[in-house]
Amino acid sequence: MRVKESQDEVMIYIESKNIDITNSKQLKEKIFSFIDQGIKEIILDFSEVQMIDSSGIGKLLLSQKRLSEVNSKLSLVNIKSDYIEKIIKLIHLDEVIEVKEG
Repeated sequence: MRVKESQDEVMIYIESKNIDITNSKQLKEKIFSFIDQGIKEIILDFSEVQMIDSSGIGKLLLSQKRLSEVNSKLSLVNIKSDYIEKIIKLIHLDEVIEVKEG
């Protein structure tokens, strides 16, 4: 994961093709560390991501819940995988987490 920080927001570039049981905990811990620093928006760049499993989705939801408790938000950008777009729409994830074009 690469990270680009500005004053109130952080962009996390996910450099893995999958977000799954093997790496979703690491992503959640990274997000939570930025929440603890008072970051107001965390943006996840999904341009490399092709697949996400239930553990990955769970960590995204847990992160969004924690962010909303401190009046902050989580956004997903650059989703290029049709599979991920379908999953997001199927489970209405875009009603909980903001999905941006770029």
